[in-house]
Amino acid sequence: MSDKVIIFDTTLRDGEQSPGASMTKDEKVRIARQLERLKVDVIEAGFAASSEGDFQAISAVAAAIKDSVVCSLARANEKDITRAADALKAAKAKRIHAFLATSPLHMAVKLRMSPEEVLEQTKRSVRFARNLADDIEFSAEDGYRSEMDFLSRVVEAAINEGATTINIPDTVGYGTPELYGQFIHTLRTRVPNSDKAIWSVHCHNDLGMAVANSLAGVKIGGARQIECTINGLGERAGNTALEEIVMALRTRKDYFDLTCGIDATQIVPASKLVSQITGFVVQPNKAVVGANAFAHASGIHQDGILKNRETYEIMRAEDVGWSTNKIVLGKLSGRNAFKQRLHELGIAIETEVDLNEAFVRFKTLADQKAEIFDEDIIAIMSDSAAAEEGEHYHFLSMSQHSETGERPTSRVTFRMGDKEVTSEADGNGPVDASLNAIELIAKSGAEQLLYSVNAITSGTQSQGEVTVRLTKGGRIVNGVGTDPDIIAASAKAYLSALNKLHDPSLAKMNAQMTP
Repeated sequence: MSDKVIIFDTTLRDGEQSPGASMTKDEKVRIARQLERLKVDVIEAGFAASSEGDFQAISAVAAAIKDSVVCSLARANEKDITRAADALKAAKAKRIHAFLATSPLHMAVKLRMSPEEVLEQTKRSVRFARNLADDIEFSAEDGYRSEMDFLSRVVEAAINEGATTINIPDTVGYGTPELYGQFIHTLRTRVPNSDKAIWSVHCHNDLGMAVANSLAGVKIGGARQIECTINGLGERAGNTALEEIVMALRTRKDYFDLTCGIDATQIVPASKLVSQITGFVVQPNKAVVGANAFAHASGIHQDGILKNRETYEIMRAEDVGWSTNKIVLGKLSGRNAFKQRLHELGIAIETEVDLNEAFVRFKTLADQKAEIFDEDIIAIMSDSAAAEEGEHYHFLSMSQHSETGERPTSRVTFRMGDKEVTSEADGNGPVDASLNAIELIAKSGAEQLLYSVNAITSGTQSQGEVTVRLTKGGRIVNGVGTDPDIIAASAKAYLSALNKLHDPSLAKMNAQMTP
């Protein structure tokens, strides 16, 4: 058995199932390129049959990525599998990932299929997929709550039909490490052709044990692929966190005796990019990528660190990419220095015109704040990418008045379609007034679920990053806006969320729907 663990990243698919985390095609490509720099083995780019937007995004990722396998999810039916294969046509290396539920509860209530029907559907779907691609993964959805005898038959059949990877998900986060690891081990022992496929684990974090369960799956169970996401992003309580898996394998190699091919110095840049694009802020005490992960406030700890870092640190901050979080540019920096930093951050500039426009935005920001951080550059380039996608709503300018004892007012000018509109409204505060002014014209009727503010860097000159979450007609979207002016950032975030509600390609079909 190989000692290498394959890292399968599903940030763009399962991570995107977090309410409000829908990403545009260009955002998915940007994250995929960072995952490629991270040296992720497999990138699950989406669920091709879920929407036209997801199909186009997978196709774009497939065309852009050269060093990682690009994967699309598909329900175990010919229509979905064909759609996945079509989306992956441009991929240098591709994988079709078909799934079908195998637990008694899911078969009876969700699929309304008998065990024998599920078994036959598994055979047909894997056989069909194998004619379209050489690399086929089969997932037994809710596998951990499935009956061992039946699951063994399904897995054996899937391997016989050509599945090269077998994934046993803990779909609802029910497992505990020792029991889940033993479950995988027992299953591998019972399936006579288990050595013909790579075994994979996919764990959810409902009980806070996704990482522990995944590690037990490889240590005890003998799995050699772990499915995970950046920052543990995912629906409900999230998925297995890639950064925690990678650093656990590296830091405790004495115990796991396993390797992976990840470039750990790209972990923090990946974390920041995903957080910025989705608007899901990383908690400060998050392992590996949290702002406080390598901070020491206690005097005893500080003294120990000064004498020897190993007294209180088991990892080095620079090993996971924190060393890149530094001041690199300012108002006197030239165009070539800016271009070089974009290259180092993995931000692609297609033409000289694009570079010139980006440099103008950089200079404008440099006039507003003295020190430009990597996070600032990522933020201004994200705003640029959003504008280039042909937004229906686009922020232009604003003015607002706020005085103690008086109700604040705000005047906002923005583009709506091909028209420039201006609206004025009051509110409980300047932010409320600004969003009211936009809604007065947009008339979206959306309900606001979340408003949050995060400082991109330290200090009062920092750009503010605002996340607005809206819901309408069962859809939930996040909008993110950045600006040194928090009020302007709030208006940009609200318009960003309205753009996602307005874009029909971002309306997705739930991956858990019956085939």
